[in-house]
Amino acid sequence: MRRFPPQRLICLTEETVETLYLLGEQDRIVGVSGYAVRPPEVRSKPRVSAFTSARLDKILALQPDLVLAFSDLQADIVSDLAKAGVAVHLFNQRDLAGIFAMIRTVGALIGAGDKAEALARSLEARVMEVARASEGATRPKVYFEEWNDPMISGIGWVSELIEVAGGEDVFAHLRGEASARDRIVSSEQVIAAQPDVILASWCGRKVVPRQIAERPGWAALPAVANGRIAEIKSPIILQPGPAALTDGLDALRAALLPPV
Repeated sequence: MRRFPPQRLICLTEETVETLYLLGEQDRIVGVSGYAVRPPEVRSKPRVSAFTSARLDKILALQPDLVLAFSDLQADIVSDLAKAGVAVHLFNQRDLAGIFAMIRTVGALIGAGDKAEALARSLEARVMEVARASEGATRPKVYFEEWNDPMISGIGWVSELIEVAGGEDVFAHLRGEASARDRIVSSEQVIAAQPDVILASWCGRKVVPRQIAERPGWAALPAVANGRIAEIKSPIILQPGPAALTDGLDALRAALLPPV
């Protein structure tokens, strides 16, 4: 790192972008992922990467003091940046505790620890408030589909948020599997689980509820029979950061409320 606190930041995923905006430190961001859409103002920032690929030349030209990356899927990018002499911090949060730790760590890395602590505490309080509101209510069984072919169940923070919102994740036992391939489920497993609600977020692809309802043998599922199939937009639930704890959690809660 060239200086502390770092003044020129590049974010290769959206959750650190949104965190920096919520901390009021957005002016330090000099480059972002092409998938960064929250908040809308981020669209004016230079785009330097996709998710598993990045323009090293663009990143180096922006002379970052620190690059913030996420997960093993960006390990090759991080390696290239390190070889080029760039300071990088790679996050790998996969559950709610990890999200709160990420927020606090971002603050520590940029010299804004107090603001990050306040933000983390406010989001923790919000999650607890929603959890308390759902206590005592009947919990619908929920199948969350992160991808449709093969069918992949919800990652850790999604599974936890389903419970916070008042549901019961039928594949909660898989939530600790960080790799998507270890969360692949079969049609037979979903049918056996008999979910009351099906929620889907196909990693950027538009969800087509009809395609889900028409799968062989699924017509008798309570979720299908009662028309309780809903899309949760991927930008608000599949990034492990503030969006999932706010708009994502609200969308889950709305989808799980009993039909009027």
